[in-house]
Amino acid sequence: MTTKSNPQHDPAGWRTIPASSRPLDQARIAQLLAAEWETFNQATPKSGAHNVVARQVLPLGVTSSFQYWDPYPISIVSAQGAYLTDIDGRQLLDLSMGFGAMLVGHLNPAVVSKVNEALASTGTLFVTPSPTATDAAERFKKRFGLDMLRFTNSGTESTMYAIRTARAVTGRKGIVKLEGGYHGGYDPLQVSVKPPLANIGSGNKPRADIPPEVEAGTVFVVPYNDLPYLTKIFAKHHKKIAAFILEPVMENLSIVLPDEGYLRGVRELCDKYDIALIFDEVKTGLTAGAFGAAERLGVKPDLITLAKSIGGGLPVAAFGGIAKYMDAVVDGRMAHFGTYNGNPLVMAAVTAVDEICTPEALASAEKINLSALAEMDAIINEYELPAHTVGFGVKGAVIWSAEPVRNYRDYKATDFEVAELSWLWGINRGVLTPPGLDEQWLVSLAHTTQDMDKLVTTFRDLAKALRA
Repeated sequence: MTTKSNPQHDPAGWRTIPASSRPLDQARIAQLLAAEWETFNQATPKSGAHNVVARQVLPLGVTSSFQYWDPYPISIVSAQGAYLTDIDGRQLLDLSMGFGAMLVGHLNPAVVSKVNEALASTGTLFVTPSPTATDAAERFKKRFGLDMLRFTNSGTESTMYAIRTARAVTGRKGIVKLEGGYHGGYDPLQVSVKPPLANIGSGNKPRADIPPEVEAGTVFVVPYNDLPYLTKIFAKHHKKIAAFILEPVMENLSIVLPDEGYLRGVRELCDKYDIALIFDEVKTGLTAGAFGAAERLGVKPDLITLAKSIGGGLPVAAFGGIAKYMDAVVDGRMAHFGTYNGNPLVMAAVTAVDEICTPEALASAEKINLSALAEMDAIINEYELPAHTVGFGVKGAVIWSAEPVRNYRDYKATDFEVAELSWLWGINRGVLTPPGLDEQWLVSLAHTTQDMDKLVTTFRDLAKALRA
């Protein structure tokens, strides 16, 4: 039986570490995994057949590499509200929800109505200024506390342009990023994204892992929740550093919360050395609450990037911030272009999302999430599982670790075998969470308490099976 420690996390998030736990039987996990993969293969023959065809035209048979898993991923033919229908005709509770892109639910009637209106009477693309883009920008300026913003088409574009803006203003090129942090496909941000431990040195002096296809430039990698190490990097290299980019809450490693006071310390260091602080809120944004993670955590960045939750399932993103930095777009120090930026279709969706995602609506979804987290805490305690829950806004996770996860090295020490089993166990019982073993779910505005009861029930059944 193991006793856990629980360093104080930022109170804006949820993390519950049980008082004690017992180890799991690894042979039992392997036995259950083998049985679950057999069940998966028997239940999804059409997905398997579709992947064979798709692989002839699409690498791995998917349109984005994260979608693939061995032996093949599930192919989806339609979606409505909180549910997906796969090619084998099975209905699945969607708790992945596009990593937040489907915050308002699949085919939300308000989004569909406004987009149809744009299709019928507004247009699809002007490549000129339009009142629709101005209105949407005014909404986001107010909601996220920005001086100015520009629309883009993806999170990768937004993080790239935020970096370029910081470089234009500071006159420096170097970037600081978190070990394990993901911010899209821009070259400097591909450094140390879930790197092999063998490549990255010790935890107290991490070494950057640069993929062979990447031209990274000057990138310093730091652990999350480690102000002393960040202080050393800034003190030694600040004359080279344009920006520190981070997810304020890391959400590509399940959910990793900031320690209490960490982000305030980051803000103070960036101010001291005149380094741009960029919050990547592509995954948080409205899933963190009505005004985003920055407002919820009480720390204002210089630049913020948004995507996913703001568009109701359409491809739209944005970057914005304080005038000191956005003025570089105004005066041409940082040129920003894009044919499809702010087109009428996505602006219609953005407007609908802004109208739907009231503080009351998001608080209601978060209440459902917190209730599910509490029920899963009770199951973890009852079965003395080496696991704990984490939540932020409408997102939640069970992390298979007896200790809190505070950085990438902690994440790599979690039990990935049982994480795979937990994910597959859910799929075979009609509950889909994201691939990648990160076990992060999202409660959209379309989810109900009854929907989340399905997640809780499958988790209880898994706990029983693990302890049988």
